[in-house]
Amino acid sequence: MSQTISQDKVVGIHYVVKTTEGQLLDQSKEGQPLQFIFGRGMLIKGLENALAGKATGDKFETEIAPADAYGERHDGLIQTVPRSLFGDNEVAPGMQFRASTDNGEQSVIIVDVNDDEVTVDGNHPLAGTALQFDVEVVEVRDATASELDHGHVHPNGQDHD
Repeated sequence: MSQTISQDKVVGIHYVVKTTEGQLLDQSKEGQPLQFIFGRGMLIKGLENALAGKATGDKFETEIAPADAYGERHDGLIQTVPRSLFGDNEVAPGMQFRASTDNGEQSVIIVDVNDDEVTVDGNHPLAGTALQFDVEVVEVRDATASELDHGHVHPNGQDHD
């Protein structure tokens, strides 16, 4: 009898994720499933919810709303700051930086630069985007005590030093 996906199971999936408009965002590498310990926050909430109760061999498609993926976009996370905050660092649109905020460290993407100011966006690049997943479950097994202790999957369930 095959196991079903539940808390602390090791799960292996092949997946393709696209925007709902069909733009390919990511996929598992050929022959190499994504392996993770279920229920440990390693996946976006919507995909984890869709996987719960599935078993090896299950194939399914699911659309995940922004709120259960990378969140909604928030205009308040876009701000213009003095160019001087970047010191002598080169800055250009598309570059990512870690910034200290009132809520701790946060990644920001530069969206505009002029002589005096830099506009940064603290939203995740996929915030506000619904995602379409095509998933095949290829493995479900009990995690070893060592995997649970280390918080990640070990190849073939074997311990490492």
